[in-house]
Amino acid sequence: MGIEDDMGEVPRIPRAGNASRGRSSGSTEFSTALRMAIQESGLTLESLRNRLRQRGIRVSAATLSYWQGGRSRPQRPDSIAAVGVLEQILELPGGALTELLRPRRRRGQAGGGPLHPARLWSDPRPVLTMLGGLDRSSDHRLEWLSVHDVYEVDADRRPRSLAVRQVVRASGDDVDRVVAVHRAEAETDPPPALGDLRHCRRGRVRHEMGFVAIELFFDRVLARGDTAVVEYELGFPGDRPITRFYDRRFRHPVREYLAIVRFDRRMLPARCYRYERDTVEVPRRRTAELWVGSSGGVHITKSGMDGGIIGLEWEWE
Repeated sequence: MGIEDDMGEVPRIPRAGNASRGRSSGSTEFSTALRMAIQESGLTLESLRNRLRQRGIRVSAATLSYWQGGRSRPQRPDSIAAVGVLEQILELPGGALTELLRPRRRRGQAGGGPLHPARLWSDPRPVLTMLGGLDRSSDHRLEWLSVHDVYEVDADRRPRSLAVRQVVRASGDDVDRVVAVHRAEAETDPPPALGDLRHCRRGRVRHEMGFVAIELFFDRVLARGDTAVVEYELGFPGDRPITRFYDRRFRHPVREYLAIVRFDRRMLPARCYRYERDTVEVPRRRTAELWVGSSGGVHITKSGMDGGIIGLEWEWE
């Protein structure tokens, strides 16, 4: 399952062909997202060119072909403005394409802004749709000090629950909420169900293709320097498939992360590993084999998480 910081694998988008090999991940992500949007719209490149021209934007069909194929990338201000108009024509959420054209933050570099959802999910459209309907004006005025997850697996090897605790600090005034995004392990599964809340109250909830996005309001409005704790639980209704991994996908930096996976002692995995991924475009990189303790638990920690994906995967006998 996944979270926005998140867990969960989603079906892979077909990768661009040889022309995209060796190019930056940002270029590949933009061309892939544009190509998918055009395919789903049913519009030809010539039709797109005509619609852009009707709005005073002159871009040739050849240029559009280069953009979607990864052979070139919009860089000039007028080209980037054209991409913004393309978002409207293709009925995409604002920023779905233009955000992919921003320079990517280097590891350890502060102030680079959150990672775009396309760097964390193969198909970011459900996330963009949900987030577009929620108030995220507090995001840029929050620092994530710690995130703790406890993921429980039952004796049938299926997910039972997830308990989350986040500690945040306001870097500006009038901060009143945080938004969390989680998903099922497959988009055909029901989204996780919100359970008990502590130190916060529920706001709007949105569902889309196995994802759930939740507004969580703090107990009070924060001023600069104030901290807040939010705790919530998620359940997994329905007949879920056997679970084989858990990961969290961070759009924002977090100072300290802890993930605990608890297995039923009647059904323990044969082997368990820690892995990391900078973005969804790169494969999982195993960094350690983990020992499942006598209580059935295993955990990972990381300090100074800049963004990206970190998780655990296991093998059943």
